Amino acid sequence: MASAVLSASKTNVYEAVTAQIVAAIEAGAGTCVMPWHDCVVPVSMPQNALTEMPYHGINVVALWAQAATKLYPSGYWASYEQWRKLDAQVRKGERGSLIIFYKKLDGDAEPEADEADAPRIVLRHSHVFNAYQVEGWDVPAPPCRSEVETNEQIAAFVEATKADIRHGGHTACYHRQGDHIAMPLPEHFRGTPTSSPTEAYYAVLLHELTHWTGAPHRLDRVNGKRFGDRDYAFEELVAELGAAFLCSAFRLVNEPRPDHAAYISHWLDLLNRDNRAIFAAAALAQQAVEYLRVIAGSGQP
Repeated sequence: MASAVLSASKTNVYEAVTAQIVAAIEAGAGTCVMPWHDCVVPVSMPQNALTEMPYHGINVVALWAQAATKLYPSGYWASYEQWRKLDAQVRKGERGSLIIFYKKLDGDAEPEADEADAPRIVLRHSHVFNAYQVEGWDVPAPPCRSEVETNEQIAAFVEATKADIRHGGHTACYHRQGDHIAMPLPEHFRGTPTSSPTEAYYAVLLHELTHWTGAPHRLDRVNGKRFGDRDYAFEELVAELGAAFLCSAFRLVNEPRPDHAAYISHWLDLLNRDNRAIFAAAALAQQAVEYLRVIAGSGQP
């Protein structure tokens, strides 16, 4: 296994990123709204304004947390120098948001690499500013796509995974022993003022599909045995983040699930006990999403 080299600021960076995510979770805990939820519009996948590349893993969660706390409606971010290259200016007094990347000792940067897979790396951090913190740059209009087109794309994506999905009953869950996903019938889902029953169905299915990737013959994630144990809570956090990443990619409104209210205290306890837990959960969620994209092929978001 490759090793990471500790830098003097590494622990502080873990603590700082975890603290801002915990603060955002605590702010919405009373309504079960997490930083990756929005009950009105899809949460935008954070994207670099200059390179147009999306952020990954922990940086997605960290920037969502900052956007939720500061009420930034845009998903576009960039460093101070990158905004200057775009002929935009960060307003005086604005504070940047923390992101991380790993740098190889040979000097080649590998942004957002998985720490466990990188050959001797050091943790580095930087700061980026949201588009609503700058002047002289117009936020691009989001792509316009009908609900029918979105649902067709998600349906194709799910079908391409070849997951065993069985409909019936009133509970959505992944049965690890039988390796199948149980889902209520689509018509049993209720719509909201901002999402249709079909969209609600797919948001839940993407959560269970993330669980499905953790089977021993797929990504082999450890799964808790019962509600309340740390592995169980951690796996639910991975699935929550994986579903959030996918919903954002599909531009699907991702509303909080009432049955997940019971997990919030467990997640906060987990994050407060271990400042690397959210890093690990985000990395595994990103791995699950990439796994699904590979096997889904052309149906990917």
